[in-house]
Amino acid sequence: MISFFRRFRQSLLGQNRFQRYFMYGLGEILLVVLGILIALQIDNWNESRKEREIEQTVLLQLQEDFRSNLTQLNQKIQMRDEIIESSLYILNATDDPETANRDSLIARFSVLLVDPTFDPIQFDLSSTGNLRLLSNTKLKRLLSNWTSDIVAVQEIEQNWSDIVNEQLQPELNQLGVARDLANYFANDLQADWQLEKASGKKRIPIGAAREPVSAIQIAESKVLESLVSMAITYNNAANIQAETVRKRIEEILSLITGEIH
Repeated sequence: MISFFRRFRQSLLGQNRFQRYFMYGLGEILLVVLGILIALQIDNWNESRKEREIEQTVLLQLQEDFRSNLTQLNQKIQMRDEIIESSLYILNATDDPETANRDSLIARFSVLLVDPTFDPIQFDLSSTGNLRLLSNTKLKRLLSNWTSDIVAVQEIEQNWSDIVNEQLQPELNQLGVARDLANYFANDLQADWQLEKASGKKRIPIGAAREPVSAIQIAESKVLESLVSMAITYNNAANIQAETVRKRIEEILSLITGEIH
């Protein structure tokens, strides 16, 4: 293209002076404009390439974060399943206090005192400007709604956490089993969701209560029966919401995987 303009300019030398200078100037202008357009195109291409490189970096980080979120969420769901299972065991004991086993009740109540709060990795792609770099529209929409997706789970979790701290724990303290619970929790509690199994930790000699409360006294507590029933209600509701969040995370991870090159 440039050589064409050069040949065109040379062909004008044989024309009259006015036409020659006019066409010569026009050719120079066209050459400058063409050069600018080419430079802009190269600059745009380089900028686009840089943005795609940044997008891949962002996607890889998002993939790592959401995999961690999924692992944590699965752990919390399992914890709540164990709370529900233990609650059902306790309720069966309240239905037949004479056959209740004290050590088993202490073990089950220890599970209820665990706090299964989902605390995912948070990020704000909008404030950093990285959200606009993502080319997948659906992925951008899901990421924009991520915070609102987990609110429902966290609200139910907080409600149950408040019940544990303000009602269940004080009632167990009042009943006189706090020392037994602390001893079991520190030395004997073993659950699949624990990062470190109790058998691998150093034992803490808390010991049992000096005046142990009987299994019948624990099982016959109407307040505990009510609170244990609430444990099932709240943790089951939280798990229903958590299943929705799990599907959303899996969808996000699938879209991210499809965008990583």
